[in-house]
Amino acid sequence: MKIVYASTPGQEEKIVELANYFYTDIFPLYFTDEDIQDFERLEVLHIRQEQFERFSTLGDAFQVITSMQTLISILESGNIPKKYQMMFRKNVQILTNYGICFPFNYSQFSESNHIHLEYISTYTKAANRLLL
Repeated sequence: MKIVYASTPGQEEKIVELANYFYTDIFPLYFTDEDIQDFERLEVLHIRQEQFERFSTLGDAFQVITSMQTLISILESGNIPKKYQMMFRKNVQILTNYGICFPFNYSQFSESNHIHLEYISTYTKAANRLLL
């Protein structure tokens, strides 16, 4: 007999939170708003309820969370060293295996594709809130 522990609602919330983080903090660093709108239309990192069933065990959910966090760490560094290329591909493959669309390759996040700091995306979180 084998005992398998189900993923928790907290893990599912974390996966959705990380997917949203890509849209608000990672994608605006590398892509224009028009590109990001296309990603939404193509359901990049969009997770439906039936996809949660694909990673319904604790181990599977943990693997998805870890892959997303690893990709975030690599992409937030800005200047992505070549040595992380294999790690990037491995984590994209893990997401793909779980049915999560992340159709990017390493070269799309190169230094030359980095959006200049003067660009302000509508997807970026507001730095402050205006109280009325």
